[in-house]
Amino acid sequence: MTTTVKITGMTCGHCVAAVKSALQTVPGIKSFDVKIGEATIESEGTLDSAVVKHAIEEEGYEVVSVG
Repeated sequence: MTTTVKITGMTCGHCVAAVKSALQTVPGIKSFDVKIGEATIESEGTLDSAVVKHAIEEEGYEVVSVG
């Protein structure tokens, strides 16, 4: 299943690295691609959007949408 997460507050490569690090802690994610403002996630099944949102927001970014 593919999920796209829209993120605000990301401005540079360090931001991308921080979001990648956060996503590595979320169970059920097979792979992901992160660029400024967006993360595309491949998961094994239905992804818990609240867990994804929490992981990213713990890094200091705002999740605008998960879908």
